[in-house]
Amino acid sequence: MLIVFIRAVILYLLIIFAVRLMGKRQIGELQPSELVITILVSNIATLPVEDISIPMSMGIVPILTLVCLDVLMSALTLRSRKLRRIVSGSPKIVIENGKVKPELLRQLRFSNDDLLEGLRSQGVFDIGDVETAVVETTGQMTVSLKKSKQPPTFDDLGIKCNDDSVPLMVIDEGVILEAALKALGLGREWLDKKLKAQNTKPGEVSLMTADRAGNTRIVKKGKQQ
Repeated sequence: MLIVFIRAVILYLLIIFAVRLMGKRQIGELQPSELVITILVSNIATLPVEDISIPMSMGIVPILTLVCLDVLMSALTLRSRKLRRIVSGSPKIVIENGKVKPELLRQLRFSNDDLLEGLRSQGVFDIGDVETAVVETTGQMTVSLKKSKQPPTFDDLGIKCNDDSVPLMVIDEGVILEAALKALGLGREWLDKKLKAQNTKPGEVSLMTADRAGNTRIVKKGKQQ
């Protein structure tokens, strides 16, 4: 039992390393080659855990080999557009100028139900509202509405507004995130003043966010402010 536990921990850490090496992607955003690697790695990792007679090297070596192949393939596809199209395919415009292209749907093996489901996932329930729809290489659908169906913007309404920056987390469980402060153009002196005004210290803060304008939100440990 101890051997199984140790093997499971080793493979767990190895797979975390492998996934980190492969890059950050959500499961639904994996390219075909990445999905294949992910499935193979998960299957190979279970073998040394289920059967202790199988040497650990029979799991570690194939996993590292597959991950290295994936990294190599990623580097090659970045350099060659032709290879990238062969490995990952290319986006397909299934609705163009408001007209559905049945031949491309058949090529993608998309049924009409699949098309409507993809549109609904983008918040579109009337196919007549769509100007362009593209099926990406990951299988996700990107939709552009007709101009008359798009929600108005502040510019359309002639309203002036301030382009405030997105708030970033500057303190996480008492730890000051220097990189976030730098990205916002703020410094420790500013942060100390904000905390002093709230009569608190970094170690007492569970979460603090800030934007470029200096607007903050502080959540103290154990309570919210």
